[in-house]
Amino acid sequence: MESKETRVAILSVIVYDQDQIQKLNGYLHDASDYIIGRMGIPYRKRGINIISIALDAPQNIISALAGNIGRLEGISSKTVYSDVIARED
Repeated sequence: MESKETRVAILSVIVYDQDQIQKLNGYLHDASDYIIGRMGIPYRKRGINIISIALDAPQNIISALAGNIGRLEGISSKTVYSDVIARED
Protein backbone atom coordinates (compact mmCIF):
# COMPACT_ATOMS: atom_id res chain seq x y z
CA MET A 1 0.00 0.00 0.00
CA GLU A 2 1.31 3.42 -0.95
CA SER A 3 1.57 6.11 1.74
CA LYS A 4 0.27 9.57 0.97
CA GLU A 5 1.32 12.96 2.19
CA THR A 6 -1.24 15.16 3.91
CA ARG A 7 -1.08 18.77 4.96
CA VAL A 8 -2.92 20.86 7.54
CA ALA A 9 -4.64 23.95 6.15
CA ILE A 10 -7.34 26.46 6.99
CA LEU A 11 -9.89 27.44 4.34
CA SER A 12 -11.56 30.77 5.11
CA VAL A 13 -14.83 31.52 3.35
CA ILE A 14 -17.08 34.57 3.26
CA VAL A 15 -20.55 34.01 1.82
CA TYR A 16 -22.26 37.08 0.38
CA ASP A 17 -24.92 35.22 -1.63
CA GLN A 18 -27.04 32.95 0.57
CA ASP A 19 -28.30 31.12 -2.54
CA GLN A 20 -24.83 29.53 -2.87
CA ILE A 21 -24.86 27.84 0.56
CA GLN A 22 -26.31 24.57 -0.74
CA LYS A 23 -23.52 24.24 -3.34
CA LEU A 24 -20.92 25.17 -0.72
CA ASN A 25 -22.25 22.57 1.70
CA GLY A 26 -22.17 19.98 -1.09
CA TYR A 27 -18.46 20.60 -1.66
CA LEU A 28 -17.80 20.43 2.09
CA HIS A 29 -19.77 17.18 2.36
CA ASP A 30 -17.65 15.67 -0.43
CA ALA A 31 -14.50 16.57 1.54
CA SER A 32 -15.88 15.55 4.94
CA ASP A 33 -13.29 12.78 5.42
CA TYR A 34 -10.58 15.46 5.50
CA ILE A 35 -12.31 18.12 7.60
CA ILE A 36 -10.96 18.39 11.14
CA GLY A 37 -13.48 21.02 12.17
CA ARG A 38 -15.63 23.84 10.94
CA MET A 39 -16.85 27.08 12.48
CA GLY A 40 -19.54 29.24 10.95
CA ILE A 41 -20.47 32.73 12.10
CA PRO A 42 -23.56 34.44 10.71
CA TYR A 43 -22.82 38.17 10.66
CA ARG A 44 -26.37 39.42 10.38
CA LYS A 45 -25.45 43.10 10.58
CA ARG A 46 -23.60 42.78 7.25
CA GLY A 47 -25.73 40.01 5.75
CA ILE A 48 -22.81 37.59 5.34
CA ASN A 49 -21.62 34.29 6.75
CA ILE A 50 -18.01 33.74 7.79
CA ILE A 51 -16.81 30.14 7.74
CA SER A 52 -13.47 28.66 8.77
CA ILE A 53 -12.66 25.06 7.82
CA ALA A 54 -9.66 23.17 9.22
CA LEU A 55 -8.40 20.39 6.94
CA ASP A 56 -5.83 17.60 7.01
CA ALA A 57 -5.72 16.37 3.44
CA PRO A 58 -3.51 15.70 0.43
CA GLN A 59 -2.50 18.88 -1.38
CA ASN A 60 -4.62 18.04 -4.44
CA ILE A 61 -7.77 17.63 -2.31
CA ILE A 62 -7.24 20.98 -0.59
CA SER A 63 -6.56 22.71 -3.91
CA ALA A 64 -9.61 21.16 -5.59
CA LEU A 65 -11.90 22.11 -2.70
CA ALA A 66 -10.56 25.66 -2.57
CA GLY A 67 -10.89 26.00 -6.35
CA ASN A 68 -14.47 24.72 -6.43
CA ILE A 69 -15.53 27.02 -3.59
CA GLY A 70 -13.64 29.98 -5.06
CA ARG A 71 -15.51 29.67 -8.35
CA LEU A 72 -18.92 30.05 -6.70
CA GLU A 73 -20.52 33.45 -7.36
CA GLY A 74 -21.04 35.47 -4.21
CA ILE A 75 -18.34 33.67 -2.22
CA SER A 76 -14.77 34.72 -1.39
CA SER A 77 -12.22 32.23 -0.10
CA LYS A 78 -8.56 32.01 0.85
CA THR A 79 -6.47 29.07 1.96
CA VAL A 80 -3.64 29.19 4.47
CA TYR A 81 -1.27 26.22 4.51
CA SER A 82 0.69 25.14 7.57
CA ASP A 83 4.15 23.63 7.54
CA VAL A 84 2.66 20.53 9.18
CA ILE A 85 3.03 17.76 6.62
CA ALA A 86 2.57 14.11 7.49
CA ARG A 87 2.79 10.80 5.72
CA GLU A 88 -0.11 8.42 6.17
CA ASP A 89 0.32 4.69 5.53
